[in-house]
Amino acid sequence: GAGLGAAAQYGKISVIFDMLPQLYPAVGPALGFMVSLVGFVGILLGVVAGLVVARIRYRRALLWALWTGAAISLLQALQPPLWLMLASRVAEGASHLAVVVAAPTLIAQISAPRHRGFTLTLWGTFFGVAFAVLALAGRPLAQSYGVPALFLAHALYLAAFALLLSARLRRLPQEGPPPSLSPGKILRQHLEIYRSPRLVAPAAGWLFYTFSFVSVLTVLPPYVDAAHRTLVMGAMPLAGIAVSMTLGVALLKRMTAVRVIELGFALSALCMAWLWLWPGHPAAAIALAASMGLVQGASFAAVPQLNDKAQAQARANGAMAQMGNLGNTMGTPIMAAAVAGVGFAGLPLLAGGAFLAGLGAHVLLGRLRGP
Repeated sequence: GAGLGAAAQYGKISVIFDMLPQLYPAVGPALGFMVSLVGFVGILLGVVAGLVVARIRYRRALLWALWTGAAISLLQALQPPLWLMLASRVAEGASHLAVVVAAPTLIAQISAPRHRGFTLTLWGTFFGVAFAVLALAGRPLAQSYGVPALFLAHALYLAAFALLLSARLRRLPQEGPPPSLSPGKILRQHLEIYRSPRLVAPAAGWLFYTFSFVSVLTVLPPYVDAAHRTLVMGAMPLAGIAVSMTLGVALLKRMTAVRVIELGFALSALCMAWLWLWPGHPAAAIALAASMGLVQGASFAAVPQLNDKAQAQARANGAMAQMGNLGNTMGTPIMAAAVAGVGFAGLPLLAGGAFLAGLGAHVLLGRLRGP
């Protein structure tokens, strides 16, 4: 539930982006920063967030992030001037990071080991579910009562989960001294994380997954037959969620999360070859989303499988947040430029290459970890 609120910190602007000129007329392209600033914060501070959350502790960080997010959304509902709205989006990026680092770390620690595949796969659906809810309920709310009503609803949602978790969520036991936040230590932590085949593995695959996911959903629609386009584009995210929660969870009981990720990347690359041969084929598009669903859920499940301590999991989740934001930020403009330059072939070439790179990264890091 907290994750849905964090995903809405992205999605609430995306689903009403065309309505923002009503609040800020004559601003023009600067409104694009309303979406991207949250991602830029994640790119810059993803690993730092992992260190901060481990230092101030996971329950406290999650509650702080929810209350801060609620206050920010309440401020946005008051229609502040543009400079203050943009500043609030930077602060919202910090709140978002704290949630996406603290929540999966808490889930992994609180869940029984036999349930982690299910609970972390469920966590992995938070972006897709939140965007679907916002499209179905959030945008109509903004259309009926104005954009500030959506921001107010988001504030109330975050506050409700902060209250719920304050009463229900237990603290994790302390595990050694908290990490230092000195500049030198932060730099060393970056180097340590990205040199460790255990800490970096989930983030490495996540970079290539996020690079492809949003960009494919953005670039593919014009190539799908108009008669099937709405159905296919609506079914793709749902197919990914359904497969991750069914086949993905079943596979996680029989093989490691990394093997499920590798299978997902391999099937996704095959689906891109299918789309290259039959551009815009509805079955190929849905099969692609289903294959990517295996990567989605298993990537979060890989964090505690590869790292058993909460501090290590927080660092790995911080790296995932950093690489995920980098992939989301780069993917669409690069994919759009490729398609504009060489036509539809740019999509399967780039996305297929990204899937193969994700597969290769996991295979290489697996060899570095040893048997």
